[in-house]
Amino acid sequence: MVVGNLTLMDWAKRHDPSGKTAAIAMLLSQTNEILTDATYVESNQPTSHVVTVATGLPSVNYRALNQGVTTAKGQTSQITEPLSILETRSEVDIDLAMLNGNTAAFRLSEARMFIEAMNQKMATELFYANPATDSKAFRGLAPRYNGLSGNNSQNIINAGGTIAAKQTSVWLVCWSPETVFCVFPKGSKAGLLHDDLGRQTSYDTGTTGERMEVFADRYQWKTGLAVKDWRYAVRICNLEVEGGNSNDVNRLQGVHAPSAGSAVVTNLLHRMAQAIGRIPQSGMGRCAFYLNRTVFTSLMRLALESGVNSGLMIQTAATEFGTPQRMLSFLGFPIRQCDALLNTESVVS
Repeated sequence: MVVGNLTLMDWAKRHDPSGKTAAIAMLLSQTNEILTDATYVESNQPTSHVVTVATGLPSVNYRALNQGVTTAKGQTSQITEPLSILETRSEVDIDLAMLNGNTAAFRLSEARMFIEAMNQKMATELFYANPATDSKAFRGLAPRYNGLSGNNSQNIINAGGTIAAKQTSVWLVCWSPETVFCVFPKGSKAGLLHDDLGRQTSYDTGTTGERMEVFADRYQWKTGLAVKDWRYAVRICNLEVEGGNSNDVNRLQGVHAPSAGSAVVTNLLHRMAQAIGRIPQSGMGRCAFYLNRTVFTSLMRLALESGVNSGLMIQTAATEFGTPQRMLSFLGFPIRQCDALLNTESVVS
């Protein structure tokens, strides 16, 4: 698999020698692995990114000696991917921040909550952002892969769930500048930016003209998502989170075989194998499965069941902080937990 594509942490380390952004990226990586897997590319326009895709190959024909052939050409089209600005601000009363005698520690605790909020929002938007419902948003994965018929329907695998608002999805994404990648605006920086605005006077927006001194912070994330080649993302949709095997504590339909205690793994793993088969060349980028805690726990349990030759593998490795981390993979493809994926998706039809 390609490991040379720039990730968010790579950009953070290269563009902020003071270490601030790098520290933020490390905090992000603890909870949403998709953010650190994604390849980041600087856009070719200030507010959008234009990708050129092949839509038709040139014709190739046999010819005889002393006989020519007609000329041919390939066909291309251009797609404009929008970029968005996610932003929030914090103002803390100076006297409140100084109450415990450690202003810096108090502000850091507040900053961590804002960072986590930005983290969760961005992870959610990578899947569900939709300009049709919010014109300021970029376009996430789910609105692109949202029908069982159409241009990219062969990369949408139906798991068979039918109960409205009781569905979840598993995604296989292959990240690279030629397949699927995140974009940040031309001339800016990648990832979450934090501006410590220091001490400021906050003005009451009403008519009383009240003022107070505050410590102010601004948090901003400029990004977009580009799907240059739709064949390099696969959605397994309509995974029902209620029903299924009554012995499955997670009640996830289609994970265990119908008979209780069976060592045969069916449905979901078979569909994950199908998803791998839909990727034209897995070596084109950094590929990984993304699924939420419910599905991840079910697969972890399957991997622990003795006698199951399912292609699942559990490995334990130390993080940069020295703590053990469990890593789950299927047929060599990493499986990432991403709590941004909902258990309340609509049925994809």
